[in-house]
Amino acid sequence: MLAGFESLRLDRAGVTLNLRRAGQGAPLLLLHGHPQTHAMWHRVAPQLAQQFEVVLLDLRGYGDSGRPSAGAQSAAYSKREMALDALHAMRALGHQRFQVLAHDRGARVAHRLALDHADAVERMMLLDIAPTLAMYRNTTEAFARAYWHWFFLIQPTALPEALIDSDPRRYVRSVMGARHAGLDAFAPEALAEYERCIAIAGTAQSICADYRASAGIDLQHDQVDVDAQRKLTQPLCVLWGEHGAVGRNFDVPALWRAVASDFSGRSLPCGHYIAEEAPALLLAEARNFLRSKP
Repeated sequence: MLAGFESLRLDRAGVTLNLRRAGQGAPLLLLHGHPQTHAMWHRVAPQLAQQFEVVLLDLRGYGDSGRPSAGAQSAAYSKREMALDALHAMRALGHQRFQVLAHDRGARVAHRLALDHADAVERMMLLDIAPTLAMYRNTTEAFARAYWHWFFLIQPTALPEALIDSDPRRYVRSVMGARHAGLDAFAPEALAEYERCIAIAGTAQSICADYRASAGIDLQHDQVDVDAQRKLTQPLCVLWGEHGAVGRNFDVPALWRAVASDFSGRSLPCGHYIAEEAPALLLAEARNFLRSKP
């Protein structure tokens, strides 16, 4: 799916980070969502690599990156810690400043990265999310039904882990197939990769830790920023699927304008998985917003 992309492994504090890289030009970091891997970018990354140096990272707990123990408050999977993985990876590749394109969980990591390391993130495009704190604070019954996994995965250990591990393939297909485009949106080889990686030992524990952190320590970090009136200062573009639960249940522009100084964005005629459902539209938006020269 990603022929021509170099495979790399880095270490950060004992955690293996799995990366792919290709292209020349301004550095562009791509971060994937749940329950996926860097393979979700296979319909857009090769085209972006014609203009950018594209770096694909598997988040810790996903893909072929490491799966450290969660620790107290699942702090090892806080978006602050995961953002440090991304920063470490880009600096190890020689990039002190870069742009970010991120989806879903990766977009939450990118949000924290841009807040904590504003000097490193030049501009940022996020796909189909609103700020985590605002989403929890404004959750409705309709959203809870659509995003049931948000509330399933944060249940006390080890029931969610045991249920996922009992049939990992079914979990992936249940989460991804229940949305707007169904499983037809995914290339068979990409879906096979998601299924392979979720079956790796420790993945269920890591996924749950990721979501428990988002419903706990991440909200604490976000509240500190809100109380201090800290906002994103980089140009921010957010795209969301008009058929997705985020756009249907939240005022996405209003929530981002509350935390970002330079916001633009719009909905696209697709569901949640924008990079796989509407790659041509995403490429057009990315080429318009991102800067291809260093």
